[in-house]
Amino acid sequence: MRRALSFLLLAFATPALAQGWQCEVPPQLSVPPLPEPDAPPRVTPITSYTLAASWSPEFCRTRKADPRHATQCSGKQGRFGFILHGLWPDGKGGKYPQYCPSRRLPDAQTLRRNFCTTPSADLMLHEWAKHGTCMSADPAAYFDKGRTLFQTLQFPDMARLSRTEGLDAGKVRQAMSLANPRLKPDMFRLLLGRDGWLREVHVCYSRTFKPMRCPTGSGPPNTVPVKIWRSF
Repeated sequence: MRRALSFLLLAFATPALAQGWQCEVPPQLSVPPLPEPDAPPRVTPITSYTLAASWSPEFCRTRKADPRHATQCSGKQGRFGFILHGLWPDGKGGKYPQYCPSRRLPDAQTLRRNFCTTPSADLMLHEWAKHGTCMSADPAAYFDKGRTLFQTLQFPDMARLSRTEGLDAGKVRQAMSLANPRLKPDMFRLLLGRDGWLREVHVCYSRTFKPMRCPTGSGPPNTVPVKIWRSF
């Protein structure tokens, strides 16, 4: 009973912010060019949505000195926990829409407004090109929707969670659910690296942006061991 109580308490230890500490928007934040597609365009009906939150300490573990990821990983713009990777439209049978026809770019003001949620202009442009173009004609509306959904989430104290004895996928999903009482464990999908390190947490939504059970499953089974890299 005492161990179960301790596990419940750590899930509520951290308030629900974007987990960005001392985030500072760069003085000069220019709009990168629209990236070249990394997959063929596909226009198909949207059946649901995925909100992907990336665990930044894991992503930055091997990228701290990489200038391509300096705004997220160097520490000069702040230290980040979970960041918004993106809001993705899903399709039937796993064939989601991507790279829909559009040449419109988000402006610098939009990038600045969303920087402390997604601290990389290049990542924001990639997300707009691949996913946002299939959801909205207006880049600002796409990013505002993702940011709004992301900022409704609560996150467990990940440093304490990482020290949980026998941490597994089930306990991580349970901790996320306990921190967000309106969301059940099967509404979270975990993405792990090959060695079991947590990379991302996905939250599944219906076409009307209501939380729902993840239609393609919740990732690894509950008993799969999970490790959480921490840089703090």
